[in-house]
Amino acid sequence: MSSSFRAPPVPPSDEIDIVALFQAIWRQKKLVMLTATAAGLLAAAYAFTVTPVYQVSSVLRPAAINELDALNRSEVYSLPPSEALLKVGGSLDSYETRLGFFRENQQLFKAFVRPGRTLEQSFEEFNRNSITLSLPDPKKADALSAFIRLDMNYPQGVDGVKILNGFVTYAIATERKQVAADIDVIVKNRINELQGKLEAARSSYFNDKQSKIASLREADDLRRAQLTDELKALREQLKTQRNDRIAQLNEAIGIARSLGIDKPTTPTSLGDSTRAGGSVMRTEINNQQIPLYFMGVDALQAERAALMARKSDDFAAVRIAQIAKELQLLKSNRQIEVLNQRQDEDLFLAGVDPLRAEIVRLKNLNINLDGLKLVVIDKQALEPLSPMKPNKLMIVLLGLIAGGIIGGFIALARAWAASRPVEVSLPKSMMVEGAETR
Repeated sequence: MSSSFRAPPVPPSDEIDIVALFQAIWRQKKLVMLTATAAGLLAAAYAFTVTPVYQVSSVLRPAAINELDALNRSEVYSLPPSEALLKVGGSLDSYETRLGFFRENQQLFKAFVRPGRTLEQSFEEFNRNSITLSLPDPKKADALSAFIRLDMNYPQGVDGVKILNGFVTYAIATERKQVAADIDVIVKNRINELQGKLEAARSSYFNDKQSKIASLREADDLRRAQLTDELKALREQLKTQRNDRIAQLNEAIGIARSLGIDKPTTPTSLGDSTRAGGSVMRTEINNQQIPLYFMGVDALQAERAALMARKSDDFAAVRIAQIAKELQLLKSNRQIEVLNQRQDEDLFLAGVDPLRAEIVRLKNLNINLDGLKLVVIDKQALEPLSPMKPNKLMIVLLGLIAGGIIGGFIALARAWAASRPVEVSLPKSMMVEGAETR
């Protein structure tokens, strides 16, 4: 019969014996070296089989002031060099611009196209992982620090230099077209605004002219009515005076007939007519008006007949002729005729010469936007001398280090497993003897 006997366990220790660990690893150094070598080979295989990734970059800086001088002097569009740089940066960062370049140059992006993906999905992967844009800090006003850096990572087999340089050129050309479109819209809007002001001035002039013509006609009508009324009143006045004169003559004729005065005489002559004659010549001075009947019946009757036969009294007043003259002149207003006969109304517009000059200037505005230099390409993308990744030496070293660490852990595990307690089987008789000996 036999029985199992366990050796007394070794009491555990709280301290780690570093020397024992190194000795355990050193006793299995071949295993550690073999593991490190295997890991290094695997790392080397990965490093030399993975597709290399290259990086190219391009740097843009603000253009010189004289490059944008013609544009800024146009007084239509103001674009300082710093703003031009930011505009180009915004275009480089624009999803639409990048997608437009991707669509127009699909032959350059064949490596990014995957089966089962749409064009936009393939572009999204390229846009997310391949291009990095660094814009200038707006808080820094230093012109020397203003630049845009564009980096692109691409796998082997892709012409990254052509892609990046082409994209930069495409973005600049796109922004130049946008500036040209903005200028075209601004010029058209300003011309429309100036033409609107010119049309408003033309309408105001037309209204003023019509108002002036109406005022002149109103003044002529008023003057004509006043002259007509005055003429009518004068004729009534002359008629009344004629009737009054006839009445006076009738009265004087009666008196002259009663006095026997047939011929014109004077009061003195009438008084001396009864006296004995002799040839006497008298001169009479009298400051009083001689009564009308002294004219004698014949003269008075002759005057009365003439007055009664009169058809019109107009010749009796000078003012009537003047009124007739004025009425004749009022039949046609030469000033109104001149105003209505104007051929080129724009020549008489006031204060519109600056508007016309500005319209002509804007229509003849000729800015050569094809050669407009928005930014300066300080550094173009160049063919890289070596890939950015993988770093073969670093990968191999990391593989060796990782393999060594893994080998060390394996060695320590084996040493720990070898140091575990061992169960010993003894015969039963030996166990009884041992008990008796006690």
